[in-house]
Amino acid sequence: MTWWMYALASAVFAALTAILAKVGVEGVPSTLATALRTGVVLVFAWSIALARGEGAALTSLSRRTWLFLALSGVATGLSWLAYFRALQLAPASRVAPIDKLSLALTLLLAWALLGEPMTWKLVLGVALMVCGALLTLA
Repeated sequence: MTWWMYALASAVFAALTAILAKVGVEGVPSTLATALRTGVVLVFAWSIALARGEGAALTSLSRRTWLFLALSGVATGLSWLAYFRALQLAPASRVAPIDKLSLALTLLLAWALLGEPMTWKLVLGVALMVCGALLTLA
């Protein structure tokens, strides 16, 4: 599969996540729901990594890699905790568009921190995404 096929699959699964999580958080503390989800992700991801024989690479990872993957994990955890709480407080159709503003933020951070190029088309696309997300709230 190509990168865009994986990206599209990610979008489909993220959409399913919103719907499944909205139903799953009913009557459950959002932190507990996040912990349960994280446990499933943990078992699922480790099972795939080990089945593919990737566990051996653990010993060759640099400290920098460990640090940034750990920080990414903390950011993911905080994102999930906030997302599940938001789903308890509002409809998925309101929460998901705001959550997807992460796309615009990612593009801005990639430009500012990683030096990725920012073209006028990209700026226009980001502006349209933000407008689109805000319009869903009107």
